[in-house]
Amino acid sequence: MAFESLGEYVETLDRAGQLKRVKTKVSANLEVAEIMRRLMYSGEQPAVLFENVQDSTIPILGNAFGTLKRLQIALDCQNFNDIGERIVELTKMKIPSGILNKLKMLPRLSEIADYSPKYVDTGPVTQIIEKNSASFNSLPVLKSFMGDAGKFITFGLTVTKHPQTGVRNIGVYRIQIIDGRKAIMHWQIHKRGAQHYQIMKGANKPIEVAVIIGADPATVFSGVAPVPEGLDKFLFSGITRKKGTKLIKCSTVDLEVPANAEIVLEGYVNPNDTCMEGPFGDHTGYYTPPEPYPTFTLTAIMRRKEPIYLTTVVGKPVLEDAYIGKVIERSFLPLIKIFQPEVMDFAMPPCGWFQGLAVISIRKQYPGQAKKVMMALWGMGQLSLTKILIVVDADINIHSLDEVLWAITTRADPKRDTMIIDNAPTDTLDPASPLPNLGSKMGIDATTKWKEEGFTREIQQLATVDDETFELVNNKWKEYGFL
Repeated sequence: MAFESLGEYVETLDRAGQLKRVKTKVSANLEVAEIMRRLMYSGEQPAVLFENVQDSTIPILGNAFGTLKRLQIALDCQNFNDIGERIVELTKMKIPSGILNKLKMLPRLSEIADYSPKYVDTGPVTQIIEKNSASFNSLPVLKSFMGDAGKFITFGLTVTKHPQTGVRNIGVYRIQIIDGRKAIMHWQIHKRGAQHYQIMKGANKPIEVAVIIGADPATVFSGVAPVPEGLDKFLFSGITRKKGTKLIKCSTVDLEVPANAEIVLEGYVNPNDTCMEGPFGDHTGYYTPPEPYPTFTLTAIMRRKEPIYLTTVVGKPVLEDAYIGKVIERSFLPLIKIFQPEVMDFAMPPCGWFQGLAVISIRKQYPGQAKKVMMALWGMGQLSLTKILIVVDADINIHSLDEVLWAITTRADPKRDTMIIDNAPTDTLDPASPLPNLGSKMGIDATTKWKEEGFTREIQQLATVDDETFELVNNKWKEYGFL
């Protein structure tokens, strides 16, 4: 089922017993965030809809995607690899010559058309349009930690267009509220929205922006997903949900947004107006220190008559973003395999806040292959920000930290198998890097070493049970009295 709106998703969660409605009055100032964190840290708790928010008529939805089960419901997908496989199939498609071959391709071309955005003239998000009266103060924006600099929009989907190609991007960037009409856009330098902004800054012009708060789950996922450069994020949303997204023009900026969205904030980011943003308690578990970022000026708000304010909280892992990150990991494995066919599996443990650590298993075929894979992955999009890469053999279950640590301690020599790269791009939020956006990377080759890689000893054999004993015990297991 392809959800058309966030509201449809909420109703489905309610019917599935995956939603808790809170009718007690709550405050968006610290209280809601602490409730959400406690629920997430306790594990397998429902999404929560706060229906009685102090000083606001708009309910708050939190932890909407806080389990893999909910994400399976949200994306109508049991195996998240399927999303990546659909992208891979589209990238392989070539228009053949000859009329008969072209006729055979018509179903596939129709499939692409089905995924593409559909443009409409009106939709629920245009039920109320505020321009002169538009104000951030009408929204129940959260303050999450006492040490935060103020209220932050944390789950806004920021839409921009590449100034030269017109390809649309959707990114999730936190936005700090300054007053009713002005906010600060936390555009990390490596993010695509920031790159669009830099192009316009070079021309000394503001960039138009639309911030979607609450959309169908596939569009929300698309905002987080690191899709390949040049792929329109709304097309990716259609690929994810197997159905095109209905888009409508904004009222004051030249951008398109989902017609079924809950709330849309329109405005522009000014290259000549910056403010100190932060501190903010982020997903590393630390406050990110104040830094200057450009301001976002609000020009209009489009919204439903009775919208839902979608939000999320971050902090020391594991919280809601960990589950979304796991889906990204699974969805993009097929694409990684396209560029690196020797990769068998790929994992970014949530405890490493995803950008901090990745583990890769390969089917090793030649000496030095693990280092080759490390360098290739460090050259791929957002993986360029990953601080530590660990490469293991295909016999290691990379989703078990026990097995990964066993491989590191039995197959890696610190001097021979550790690679350090200095002065490399790092995640802006990394609290350990010596400079913002610049630090070092470490690669650990925990594959079995070959003679050509400097392993001159006799290779020790794994101690494993023989087949005959394995089958004997297997067949007699119930006789032993074990379940």
